Amino acid sequence: MLSGESVLLTGPAGSGKTYVLNQFIKYAKADGKHVSVTATTGLAATHLGGTTIHAWSGIGIHDFLPGNFAEHMAKGRREIIEKTDVLIIDEISMLHGYRLDMVDEVCRVVRKQPDTPFGGIQIIMSGDFFQLPPVTRGSNVQAGQFVVSSRVWNELNPTICYLEEQYRQEDEHLLEILNALRAGDIRRHHAEKLLERAEVEPDDPSQLTELHTVNIDVDTINERRLAEVEGDELSYHQVTTGAQNYVENLQRSVLAPEVLRLKEGALVMAVKNSIDRKYANGSIGVVVDFDPATEYPIVQFRNGKEVTMQPDTWELRDGDKKRASITQIPLRLAWAITVHKSQGMTLDAARVDLRKAFVEGMGYVALSRVRSLETLYLAGINQMALKVSDEAQAIDAHLQQRVAEAREQFAHLMELAEKRAEDAKKGLTPKKKTEGGSSWSDKIAKMRETYPNAYRPWAASDDTDLKQYFQQGESVKELSDRLGRHEGSIKMRLQKHFGEDIVQ
Repeated sequence: MLSGESVLLTGPAGSGKTYVLNQFIKYAKADGKHVSVTATTGLAATHLGGTTIHAWSGIGIHDFLPGNFAEHMAKGRREIIEKTDVLIIDEISMLHGYRLDMVDEVCRVVRKQPDTPFGGIQIIMSGDFFQLPPVTRGSNVQAGQFVVSSRVWNELNPTICYLEEQYRQEDEHLLEILNALRAGDIRRHHAEKLLERAEVEPDDPSQLTELHTVNIDVDTINERRLAEVEGDELSYHQVTTGAQNYVENLQRSVLAPEVLRLKEGALVMAVKNSIDRKYANGSIGVVVDFDPATEYPIVQFRNGKEVTMQPDTWELRDGDKKRASITQIPLRLAWAITVHKSQGMTLDAARVDLRKAFVEGMGYVALSRVRSLETLYLAGINQMALKVSDEAQAIDAHLQQRVAEAREQFAHLMELAEKRAEDAKKGLTPKKKTEGGSSWSDKIAKMRETYPNAYRPWAASDDTDLKQYFQQGESVKELSDRLGRHEGSIKMRLQKHFGEDIVQ
């Protein structure tokens, strides 16, 4: 990723994809790169401190780009796309292939590079195709296909980086079940282990988040649990602007309810990032009081911060025009959430109801949120919950094949990785470039004035030439001039082919 390659970073739930992305973002920004951080859902974006890919690209809720789309784009949005060196898209399994093509088209048009994927931006996609697929609404004929079906996928030809070790699960029995799910090889003893957790009740269910597959069950549980809390109830009604059809479109992507009903003691989740970083979209807390002057709820979040929650606004924009807005307290009840909303989360403990699982991958996502079977309480499970997509398995087999090629192709980067690891052990961190420093793309362009192939992948023909001319007696300097690469890169490649001692 640091060498400038476009990458798909994949691997099982809990394998550290978000951690790797955060490390990459830190290094890339320190190198002077302009990094745009996005995800396919607002909730997923909070794990990286970014925005949704739909908002970043300006495609919003459109299923195709309207005529003269770029001409109507806000100046600020256009400038962000023009400046971006690296675009990160997290939870890529939930993005339709045709929407990735739309983002590609926007980037090409705005950056005036019609023949280059994403207008020359380095693309880092992260996600796991065994997890939830793109959500299909209505009768959209383009729906349901993963990004590997997009037109731009093969043209971009991303390098596949596959994380295999899992860090979330501490329980070998749960890990075995999750791996069996991915392999489509669930056996009787796996099912029996899960069903044992249906017979255990939590000590304090009041502070436990439940995962359910359908919204109506989530709403029913939250309403019931709120009714069980003693004390006065306060209601907050959303305020909207714009035509009804636009408001309805916006409502589908706003997690705050039209009428928010709260009591002191209610378990709640923030549904928007706070500007001052006191809470994030997905933060869980408890209502501890109400402001005496405004009656706004005061929430004690699990990060230790106590915040008086004030109304916030969501907008639907079409180019420069604001089509609709919704203003509401950015909270929802959190005794229950849907499995879709839980993707990317790690839960200390959860009660999971998979009796109505209706899509492949749903069971895998829900069961992989917890660290062990001991913190999983199962309300029930159906056959669909134990299935993963055949398409996901076929994609995974292809990705595994591509991984082997990438491991060989980029073996020369191992030395740099080892040096970074050593620096990290010594407590050394990358130095942040000062404002006004050149961007990464400028840096690469400058380097390529001397070394035309700097940071480009080594083709098989390059390796053949390198070995041939080295064996004919050419020096590292001569090979550098011949192949258009930095002498350090030549040395590492020679060591890869001939051993560590070949070049001193």
